[in-house]
Amino acid sequence: MEINFNLFMKQNFNNLSLRPPLFYSWKYGIRFEICNPSVMEHEDTNNLKQIKERSTDIFNQVFQDTDDIFLITDVHCERNNTFLQKRPTNVYRKYIRSREVLNKLQHTVLPSQLWDECEEDFDDMVTHRFILRCKTSDIRYQPLLTAISYKDFWHPSRILKRNYSSGYDIYFVNITKRKIYHLYDDRGCDVIATNKDDLYPLYEIHSDWILDYDRDKINELFK
Repeated sequence: MEINFNLFMKQNFNNLSLRPPLFYSWKYGIRFEICNPSVMEHEDTNNLKQIKERSTDIFNQVFQDTDDIFLITDVHCERNNTFLQKRPTNVYRKYIRSREVLNKLQHTVLPSQLWDECEEDFDDMVTHRFILRCKTSDIRYQPLLTAISYKDFWHPSRILKRNYSSGYDIYFVNITKRKIYHLYDDRGCDVIATNKDDLYPLYEIHSDWILDYDRDKINELFK
């Protein structure tokens, strides 16, 4: 049965608005620390190794190659920003294996999903949402996770590197397992699920990676 993204969110996440921070917006979630906060330089070899290990291993715990997913890319910008008209986001050209899969890409423009829409200062902001229904195996997810981890740093793979006025968020929504993975930048990653029991194996395996600030709340959830 074909299911669209909005229907999936309604049936499984009570119409949750997909926006950061996911961990604080949903009752069942884990917030992980990805980088090493004691390291001053992002390019430190040990720091890059930890970022890659943690972001990838958490991803592999949440997804299997055969899972059906939505790959969601939200680009936040001013309403009159023409960047996406001239140069579409490279997330899909670079990180999707098949042109046939790319043809399924959907695009819509929403009120800002990053800032509070009630704030007058952000009336001229919008979010371009790109939705791709695919399998995990259709995505070159390892280099994509690396690119996301450079969100605040210069790197050749940095997403939207020629459009500094725009921000973005990329969400991996697991339709099969009803989980959502959001690596928001090099600092951390949120994973939420419809059912808290589905998160317990991830909590048990990687409890030492949980962000200390939220550790008590997360431990209480899984007591």
